[in-house]
Amino acid sequence: MHITNLTSYLLSSHGHTSDARDLAAIINQIVFGSKIISREINKAGLAEDILGSTGKTNIQDEEVQKLDEFSNDLMIKLLSDMPRVRAIGSEELDDIIELKKHKSTGQYVVLLDPLDGSSNIDVNVSVGTIFVIFKKQSKGSAFNQDDYLQSGEQAVAAGYILYGSSTMLVYSTGYGVHGFTLDSSIGEFLLSHEHMKIPEVGNTYSVNEAYTPKWDPNLQQYLKEVKTDQDISGQPKKARYIGTLVADAHRNLLTGGVYLYPGDKKNPNGKLRLLFEAIPFAFLHHQAGGAATDGKQDILKIKPSDLHQRVPLFVGSQQDVARLTNQ
Repeated sequence: MHITNLTSYLLSSHGHTSDARDLAAIINQIVFGSKIISREINKAGLAEDILGSTGKTNIQDEEVQKLDEFSNDLMIKLLSDMPRVRAIGSEELDDIIELKKHKSTGQYVVLLDPLDGSSNIDVNVSVGTIFVIFKKQSKGSAFNQDDYLQSGEQAVAAGYILYGSSTMLVYSTGYGVHGFTLDSSIGEFLLSHEHMKIPEVGNTYSVNEAYTPKWDPNLQQYLKEVKTDQDISGQPKKARYIGTLVADAHRNLLTGGVYLYPGDKKNPNGKLRLLFEAIPFAFLHHQAGGAATDGKQDILKIKPSDLHQRVPLFVGSQQDVARLTNQ
């Protein structure tokens, strides 16, 4: 049996250029952090002071869980030690962290959601870490907003780590989508899903239907349609909703389907963050043959105007997403 670990795959698949080595090093550092987070999650029911809220709220006015804070602090510390990282953005922090100590060496900006779905930890439901990497646009040691407010078309890598029945990394550096599963007995992520491809049409849909009355009539009609043989697949879709973006999108990436988080009258721009959630999954799905839209345009074509900009998100199988565009 041929066994391939993450480091060797990163280098052998993408060449030995300086850019390939840089990305491999940054991704490996994120993955190192994920091993520690995975360990903490797995003992969450046994250890004291891991579960529950910190009593604080983040920039999104969301309650910060203890594992949110732990994961955020850990990832920032690890990435701050990487000389090629010029800046770090986190869903948990108001502003970008500019690493001035790396102004002569840092060429990359890493944006991440350290622990997506953290409120589900208390009930032992899958959660995850999401990341996207951009190359700095400014010349020399300069750094400004254009270095981190980049469209998804400019991303050089994206991925997520899913902490579920097993811990799994799914990533792309623009050469397809590849999955690695953590073998905890040796502490290594091993290649388990090479060149992942999402079916063009899926048989599942993922959405919180409790909010249906708040949505546009066209979207309400679509949700009626998918329950019948009028669906583009020719048969009714199955409803599958976990409530953690990483978990729902991961299932659809593997088996086909569509994830929906639309806007409504109260939140016309939806609630998901463009840079920290929508762009990483749009990047991965495009690489896997899928698509992502805000209902009007490709997510990857949207130029962010704010670090914490929100967007509606429809992501998944290509034909299903096309059906939801211009609703």
